[in-house]
Amino acid sequence: MAMQRRFAVNHSDVFPAGVEMKGEVQPVADFNAPKREDGSRPQQLDKETGLPLWQVVVTDRDEEAGKNEAGVSVKIAARVQPVPPSPVEVTVPGMGTMTMRFIEFVGLTALPYVDDNGNRPRLAWSYKADDICAPGKADVPSPARPDAGKAA
Repeated sequence: MAMQRRFAVNHSDVFPAGVEMKGEVQPVADFNAPKREDGSRPQQLDKETGLPLWQVVVTDRDEEAGKNEAGVSVKIAARVQPVPPSPVEVTVPGMGTMTMRFIEFVGLTALPYVDDNGNRPRLAWSYKADDICAPGKADVPSPARPDAGKAA
């Protein structure tokens, strides 16, 4: 059996302490396509599915995560913009109440690559998912991908 370039991983294996979403779900701009008349770029399409690509930036809550792994960008291939779960209010002693948005990735895949930016090359990971949801809800299909979360 040949190993595929991109392979399925469990959210809990990659992010054992969970993730907190930063900002909003954003379309991925296609920098290889020509600019539109207004100067904007069209949205990038996934090479495998042809679906529009969206991006979400998360903070890895794992205390063991290195500085290069604390902030992670994950792309999502979906017909419509994925809708994140509602934020929650969290009280932090000494800091007061903070609004945080915890998410889980549905259909997460990983692709290893060599990042040669910086002083020396290092192994890095590119992540793509089918959808996002509230933690513990990954087995529920979403409007963006009705087949997401179902066993193949």
